[in-house]
Amino acid sequence: MSRTRISRPAVAVLAVAVSGVVAACGGGSSSQTASARPSWREPSSYTYTLTSSEGERSLLGTFEVTVRDGKVTRVVGADEDSRRVARQLSGRVPTIGDLLAEADAARDEGADLVDVDRAADGRPTRVLLDWEEDAVDDEAVYGISDYRPSAAPGRDGR
Repeated sequence: MSRTRISRPAVAVLAVAVSGVVAACGGGSSSQTASARPSWREPSSYTYTLTSSEGERSLLGTFEVTVRDGKVTRVVGADEDSRRVARQLSGRVPTIGDLLAEADAARDEGADLVDVDRAADGRPTRVLLDWEEDAVDDEAVYGISDYRPSAAPGRDGR
């Protein structure tokens, strides 16, 4: 039986080549996907449906939210409980930008979990926050659906 010796420089070259193949097949693809995702800029006017759940908070329920000139101008609850919450919180329902700012603040404050799911165009579809993993009722989950940008308010103010 004959033995073939491989020199150290050849081993180094092989190691680099193998790591490149592994990165191309697995590890590198997720970072490429994240960097290839388009960034999303919040328009000044749009509507969306907010489903807010989890935790002990006053903003719980499903709401159709209208944003004009960067401010929430209309909130309609999907059911009686959500309509009651909308009346009570009239000026405190968040824009999508407010939800992203809340996620950034939670991240800066060292929350145990901050997760923002995004659509292919980069806009957020869900924001999940958990400030302390072992605490009860400090979580917040915001579902963002039925997003519709609008160029300007119509005659009826919507």
